[in-house]
Amino acid sequence: MTKKAAAENSLIIKPAGRLGDVQEYYFSQKLREIARMRAEGKPVLNLGIGSPDLPPASEVVEALTNNALFNDVHGYQSYNGIPELRQAFARWYEQWFGVGLDPEGEVLPLIGSKEGLMHIAMSFLEPGDEVLVPNPGYPAYRAVSNLAGATVREYMLEEERGWLPDLEALGRQDLSRVKILWVNYPNMPTGANAGPDFFRELVAFAQRHRILVVNDNPYAFILNNQLHSILSVPGAAGVALELNSLSKAHNMAGWRIGMLAGRRDYLQVVLRFKSNMDSGMFRPLQMAAVRALQSPPEWYGSLNAVYAERRDTVFQLLDTLGCSYDPGQVGMFVWAKVPLRYASGYELSDEVLYGANVFLTPGGIFGSAGDPYIRISLCSDGVLYEEAIRRVANLQLI
Repeated sequence: MTKKAAAENSLIIKPAGRLGDVQEYYFSQKLREIARMRAEGKPVLNLGIGSPDLPPASEVVEALTNNALFNDVHGYQSYNGIPELRQAFARWYEQWFGVGLDPEGEVLPLIGSKEGLMHIAMSFLEPGDEVLVPNPGYPAYRAVSNLAGATVREYMLEEERGWLPDLEALGRQDLSRVKILWVNYPNMPTGANAGPDFFRELVAFAQRHRILVVNDNPYAFILNNQLHSILSVPGAAGVALELNSLSKAHNMAGWRIGMLAGRRDYLQVVLRFKSNMDSGMFRPLQMAAVRALQSPPEWYGSLNAVYAERRDTVFQLLDTLGCSYDPGQVGMFVWAKVPLRYASGYELSDEVLYGANVFLTPGGIFGSAGDPYIRISLCSDGVLYEEAIRRVANLQLI
């Protein structure tokens, strides 16, 4: 019996069956290990977590503090966000994605877009339903599907196909029980992008098979000069939803501000679930988010200048490790294939962590197709990547 099973057996009540094989999030466990190593005096460099280290724009912080001074902003707020925030999200989508959204019904602010994944799963999925989940892909897609009681069916993403799904092969399968297809472009962890042609094919696929496609789109602005939304495709409103977030593009990960966009009828279903889970978002946070969504092109340009410089240094680190990678990938991570002498990215990750005190994310946490890869975050000061290069260069790699 595992230690976890033994601990659960000692409880006077048992965990809910819906937890099934859902495990604690990998990074939650790894952060504890890194904290223990640091407490032992080991100077671990954590290059794995995608939490922006740069601050939000000063005017965004100012908007938060100024609005927090008013006496009438501290009570419960509406479950679907204040009108100003919904309007700001709609203008943002029009400006950057060319998508017209009705702020009265086609925009739903969220306490982070990760929350939206769970809301969608719980609103539309139940036992007996099937869900298409990417491999490799963000682990939360699988977790929320399992928690909703649905059956997960993986679809494989392969480097040879540019990390895009083979929709033709999928279409030859029996999809009669599939309700939701999770997609994520620009893609995490692979850094692959998807253009209008792919989204048109995806919408047509969803229409043929009566599947709801959910595109998770928080990386659109990071090192990417081709911004696309699945909602820009004619007919997408009937079969697609899109999640977005201020976490990455505005350095506001801890602020937990995201949004769900799509057809009013779909969002009303999600709101029925969401309104039983929270009591709205702190109004000053929402007003600060309005200010962030008004950021000029120069904001994104300056942010990407920092990430581009860091990415160049990460490429040097990967060269030192003997890894191969696509220099054209986008987003705030770099995805790389480990040398053939390693059995998996886990092996290389462990060797570098315990031999050089540098943590790199093993690609296998994103699914079996990620086993031969590692992922490095661009969310650390550039000098830390240079220090990592020095440490790895002194390490006798197998």
